Amino acid sequence: MEFYIRPINSGDGKGLNELRRMPGVFETILGIPSERIKNNEDFILNMDSNQHQFIAILKLQNKEEVVIGTVGLSVNGNHRTRHSGSIGIMIHKDYQNKGVGTALMDAIIDVADNWLMLVRLELTVFEDNVKAIQLYEKYGFEKEGIKRLAAIRNGQYENEYLMARINLVPYPTR
Repeated sequence: MEFYIRPINSGDGKGLNELRRMPGVFETILGIPSERIKNNEDFILNMDSNQHQFIAILKLQNKEEVVIGTVGLSVNGNHRTRHSGSIGIMIHKDYQNKGVGTALMDAIIDVADNWLMLVRLELTVFEDNVKAIQLYEKYGFEKEGIKRLAAIRNGQYENEYLMARINLVPYPTR
């Protein structure tokens, strides 16, 4: 499987929408099956300098490209919390556990650590999403708490973990 990671571009809305509406994905990302392509196109076009988004692209044999994953980082805009940001990630159901999540996390954490020098990264994850939790823990995320009844999934209220990664390394000593 040959895939590559690149920044999201205008025109990626359709692929992003297909991913966000995919059974096996939308239930874990707070998406809904009726989400419209325009919502995703508008999101891409309206991103500001505090938002960073990568997508994973799979090249098929017929040269067609398919969006198989995405990760985003939103840096807090408040001056007192600009040292932190929130991450969201989703992977095509057929490409989970095949290195796509790791490649996307590598890309976004590189931006956070080496270009933005963020100290705190945070995310939420459904408490039963074991594979995602394992991925986040691999990058140093720790569970900080439970958000009770945080989201609706399949007609029920579900809990999420709040996880965070603290990185004090960006501050060199001379």
